[in-house]
Amino acid sequence: MSSKYKTLFQFENQELVIIEIKRLDLLETATLNEIFHWLYFEKDTKSLIKLWFRSMDSSNEIEERFFEQGYLKFTSTEATYIEKYNSSQHKLKNCGKEALNSEIKASIEDYLKKAY
Repeated sequence: MSSKYKTLFQFENQELVIIEIKRLDLLETATLNEIFHWLYFEKDTKSLIKLWFRSMDSSNEIEERFFEQGYLKFTSTEATYIEKYNSSQHKLKNCGKEALNSEIKASIEDYLKKAY
């Protein structure tokens, strides 16, 4: 794993991976928006986009994250991501903090070079 970030959440299916990372290479004055990033990786096109975080809700069993592009609901084992603009639903496995594959790592490293 890169010393520039650590993976906090990872959800995956055959088509996509949704990841939350925490940047470790920023100054203490960095904002939460600069430190935490939700990323959507499409496996076919190998494209990585930032999900623009809006809000969250938590209970003992279910976590919810609301983004400009959609909505993510997850438990300790599974997740559902619903896209805002076309209402596509994606069932995902909660992979916890499993190691990311080299393709995704390279995309994240590239993204971080351009992020700030």
